[in-house]
Amino acid sequence: MTESKPAEESLMSHLLELRLRLVKALATLGLIFVVLIPFANDIYSLLAKPLLDDLQGGQLIATAPLGAFTVPLKCAFFAALLIAMPMILYQLWAFVAPGLYKNEKRLARPLLVAATLLFYAGCAFTYFGLLPVMFGYLFSITPEGVTMMPDIGEYLDFVLVMFLAGGVSFEVPVAVIIAVLLGWVKPAQLSEWRGYVIVAIFIIAAIITPPDGLSQLMLAIPMCLLYEVGVIAARLLVRNRKIDLTARS
Repeated sequence: MTESKPAEESLMSHLLELRLRLVKALATLGLIFVVLIPFANDIYSLLAKPLLDDLQGGQLIATAPLGAFTVPLKCAFFAALLIAMPMILYQLWAFVAPGLYKNEKRLARPLLVAATLLFYAGCAFTYFGLLPVMFGYLFSITPEGVTMMPDIGEYLDFVLVMFLAGGVSFEVPVAVIIAVLLGWVKPAQLSEWRGYVIVAIFIIAAIITPPDGLSQLMLAIPMCLLYEVGVIAARLLVRNRKIDLTARS
């Protein structure tokens, strides 16, 4: 009984700490969302711009009775989530960090920052590069006499999936480094598997993008380059760790 009591108190303190971190993260997200609500329509207009540029005077439609009201709010929430992501990740880091060793903290912090920046970069690449090319291709193959009038809800779902796919695709270097740190692969193996990885990347890009070669290349080439960046970073990391161990011995 005397030994279990400290364990229960420790578990309770961890749960209270987790609740505090979640409350802070959700409060930040909620506050940003409330601030963005008056700009919900503007945010949706900005999000719809890549499609509207190709509609050439056309327009989007709302088939659901509340679509014109709920869809902009969803856009505002998505924007708030992107803005609040650093704070959410920081709260997660603050909860996990006390249980990490010093060298793990030294590696986890830059990886967390890199993952966040790469996700933002992937979203920006999707918005400014991938979506205009995709919509340009889709409108170029529209049969004559067919007028494109996409539903705003379906468009939002499609764009959010593309943002997620673009953001996750840019996480390739972080995934490579984590795989090396966990001992799943070695840098030499990453180089040996380069050909298979490139084929897998092009297959993934073909699944995500429309059936045109340009969109596939626009997504696959950055992923291949980021894979190479991850391989180089993993080699340097392993080399530095060996140097540190040699110096300590």
